[in-house]
Parts: sequence; C-alpha cells; structure tokens
Amino acid sequence: MDEKTEHHHEFERQSDEEMVAGETPELSKRTREVLFKMDIRVLPILALLFLCSFIDRTNVGNAKILGLEEDLHLNDHQYSIGLCVFYATYIASELPSNLVLKKMSPKVWLPLLTAVWGCLTMCLGFVRNFGSFVAVRALLGVAEGGLLPGMVLYLSHFYMRTELALRIGIFYTAASLSGAFGGLLARGLNAIGDTGDLEGWRWIFIVEGLLTIFVGAGAYFGLPNSIETAKFLSPSQKHHARHRLETGTEALEHFSWAEVRRGVFNLQVWLSACAYFAILSGLYSFGLFLPTIINNLKFAKDPNEAQLWTVIPYAVAAFCTVIVAVLSDRLAKRGVVMLCTLPIAIIGYGVISWSTNPKVQYGMTFMMATGMYASVPPILSWNSNNSAGHYKRATTSALQLAIANAGGFVASFIYPKRQKPHFHDSHRIILGLLCAAWVLVAMNVAWCWKINRAKAAGKYDAWEGKGDDRDPTFKMVL
Repeated sequence: MDEKTEHHHEFERQSDEEMVAGETPELSKRTREVLFKMDIRVLPILALLFLCSFIDRTNVGNAKILGLEEDLHLNDHQYSIGLCVFYATYIASELPSNLVLKKMSPKVWLPLLTAVWGCLTMCLGFVRNFGSFVAVRALLGVAEGGLLPGMVLYLSHFYMRTELALRIGIFYTAASLSGAFGGLLARGLNAIGDTGDLEGWRWIFIVEGLLTIFVGAGAYFGLPNSIETAKFLSPSQKHHARHRLETGTEALEHFSWAEVRRGVFNLQVWLSACAYFAILSGLYSFGLFLPTIINNLKFAKDPNEAQLWTVIPYAVAAFCTVIVAVLSDRLAKRGVVMLCTLPIAIIGYGVISWSTNPKVQYGMTFMMATGMYASVPPILSWNSNNSAGHYKRATTSALQLAIANAGGFVASFIYPKRQKPHFHDSHRIILGLLCAAWVLVAMNVAWCWKINRAKAAGKYDAWEGKGDDRDPTFKMVL
C-alpha cells in the first residue's frame, strides 16, 4: 500500500473517530472548523430571511397606531379579519411547501418565497379599503408559510440533533429582534409623512418590502443546497460533515405515504404542537398588539414614542433566547428546558392581568417576551430531534407548525378595543394557554422518557437496523 492510500485510509479512520467524538461535549478540532464555517455562512442568511419574515408579518401592528385603521376605514372586527386570513393561508401552505422542498432546490425555493412576500408587503402600502387589505394579507400568508418549516428541515441536513436548538435559537433571535428593529424602522419611516400622496404608515410597508426583496435576492447567491454543494467547505470537511450526520439512508429515501402517516399519527408531534399553539397565541398577540398596549397605557406621550418603548423588551428577549438555546444544546434537553422558561412568561402574564400600574405592566412585558421567545428554539428543534426519515421529519415539522400557527387566529381577536387600556381579560386568556402549554410539555417529556425505557427493555428490538426513530439505538431527546 502506497503512502497516499495509507494516508487516505488513516483520514477515514480519523473521521469516524472524530464523528463519535463530535457527539460528546468536547468537539474535535475538525468538527469545530466545520461548524464554524457552516455557522458563519448559513445562519446569518437564514436569520436575515426570518427577520424580514417577522417584520413583514407584524409591521401591521406598528402601522395600526399610526393611522392604518382610520385611513382604510376599518373597524376593530375588520382589522382582526385581516390578521386572521393571513394565518389561515399561512397554515395551509406549510405542509405542501415542506413536502416539495426535497424536490425543489432550497437555494431557489427559500429566496423565491422571500422575494414574493417582499413584493406583497410593498402592495400593502397601496391598499385603499378593507377588501384589498384582506386580499393582500391572504397572499402574504401563502408566501410566508413555507419559510420556517423549510428552514428547520434545511438545518436538520447540516447539523446533528444536539446542535439544532442553538442554531434555531440564533435565527429565531431575529424574530425578537424584528420587534425592536421594526419599532425603530416604523418610527423613522413614519417621519417621512405624507409624501407622493401616501401617508407615513404606507412607507413602512413599501420600504420594508423593498428591503425584503433585496435580502431574498442576496440569499440566492449565499445559500448552499446541501453539504456537498457548500463551496466554503473543503472536500475533507464535506466528508466529515456528512459522516457526522449519519443520514446517508435519508439521502436515498423514496417518498412513502406510510412515512407521512407515521408523522401525522405521532403522539409527540400533537403534544408539542398544541403546546406550541399556546405559545404562539401569546407570541403573535404580543408582536401584533404591543404597540397598542403601550400606547393605551399612556406610558408614552404619543404613538411615535410608543414605537420606541417597544424596542427594549424585544432586545432583552433576544439576548435570553440565545442563552437558553445554548443551554438546551449543552444539556441535550428540550422539554425540560421549556419547563423552566415558560413559568417566566406565566408570571409576567399573571401580574399584568391584574395590575393597573403602567410601569408595572410595562415591566411585565419583559418577562412575557423573554419566557415565550426563549421557549421557541427548544420546541422547534424537539420534533426534528425525535424524528428520523426525511419524509416523517418533513411531515412532523410542517404539521407542528401548521397546528401551532393557528394561534394566529387567537391572537387576531383577543385584544379588542373594548378591553383597553389594560386588556386584563385578554392577558388572562394567554395566561391560561401558557399554563396549558406547560402541562403539555411535561406530558411530552414523560412520553419520550417512557419510549426510551421501552427501548432499553428490548421492546423495540424488531426495528433494529431500520435506520429511523424506531431503532432501539435512537434515543428520544427529553
């Protein structure tokens, strides 16, 4: 055997050893290099896409207190319907989008969705009545619906199960930052005032939509389709990255309705999806109505200043979200971590639902935002961690998000004007939902623990070597 061949075989042995070591807290030097390259080349692009998504989804809340309702002659019910149709079409597009992602290049699909909803966001700046407002919001939901499930599925083909929460946490931090950035941007764009026969709030949609289109175009040139097409990785790094994932069978997997059914009838996905539904009911209502809540508290002297006061709770939540995501990956726990983060939001909603002191109520928004946003990365990665097989994972990821995003219906209607200025009853609805979420998460932790015990007892031996999550060597993440 010549020196070159011997070196190649030594590299393969070393890669396999490092692959095992990569599953321990002490990552190998090679693994750290691969993760660092993927992190700095993939995550910033996804974070930008998600930032645009949340800004374009919630900027209607900023525009509302700056004159949108008055100029379009919308009543409270019509405004809520406009919010509701967005979530209806958003949910309807999630599962189909995820199922075609394997056929459609992620490099094309994700940027294309971004550019399309950027165009639709610009269209919101030109609507003139209730009908056009609802129509554009419905189309916006169709375009945005495929992004988040697509990104979660996309990341699962680059990172190991115990590395997903941190990466999802990093780009999901953009969701909390979007509230801060969106508030600042809305404040600045509204200052344009009536220009070109357009009111100031219209410029929020026009400029933010245009920025989204540019981000989508840039993402096309930056996102790789897979590890094998990642130009920033050397051949040896691609080899190591692929072997770490141990998903070679998924790359050759053919579509099977049995795998889709296995995903649909999975108890774990229903427990986590219902918990996520409760969390998103609070999170979406928080994003849509925080400017209104602060404005009605008279904590700010005018709507423009209210936009600025919305920035700080989001900034704190963004920082805490990253910390919790790191902790979740280090401990390799998802539900267990959520059992600690959800009570933060529960306490916040418990206090704000009774207090009449504006300063206390504003202080509670920090706990509300932190507890909800910090819980999202663990629950988003939980199903992906516990599903093996591309089409089952695609189904569970999309189904979870489809159910959870129905929380947008709740968020659209539970903060009516008649509840102002304190919105106590509205806050109590979210309080009850978050308490239910805590119980559902605890049930899912117990169910995963039960499956692991059954595997250890040999009850899943018939699936040994199957290569999916029924394999006895595949341990459920708690």
